[in-house]
Amino acid sequence: MQRIIKNNQLVDETWHLLPKDASFDELTNCDDYIVPLQLWRDHAHALKARDGGLGVWLDSDEEAEEIGDDVAHFQVIALNFPAFTDGRNYSNARLLRDRYQFKGELRAIGDILRDQLFYLARCGFDAFAIRADKDPVDALEGLKDFSVTYQAAADEPLPLFRRR
Repeated sequence: MQRIIKNNQLVDETWHLLPKDASFDELTNCDDYIVPLQLWRDHAHALKARDGGLGVWLDSDEEAEEIGDDVAHFQVIALNFPAFTDGRNYSNARLLRDRYQFKGELRAIGDILRDQLFYLARCGFDAFAIRADKDPVDALEGLKDFSVTYQAAADEPLPLFRRR
């Protein structure tokens, strides 16, 4: 079972992350699923009627605006980083937290490395699925890389000079 970082601690993964080519017919009624955006678009009404938990994931070329009006239906929104050099989902995270007021779990998935965790948390992520070849215990320490921040962000809305 995969372990993820959630709320600054390691926990066992309980959600099923469906691949892009997943079919609605594969889903059971009670399990917790994070579905790709296209599956949400095609079957939103049926997905909302299920008993299990519902989440959606966006790839880096998909926009937060596409689910902005629907965020209340999701317990988890996962944003995929296909390569650690692709930072487009940092912006989607900020939009989901600030503009769309998403209060649920915002999870980073894909090519996630220890060095990114602190900055991902600043943008509003509170859960991280670290690459399988990396140590999640070591990655957890990445959240403690810096003790003070100057700028306002999703995790600290006041800049340093306003916190004094």
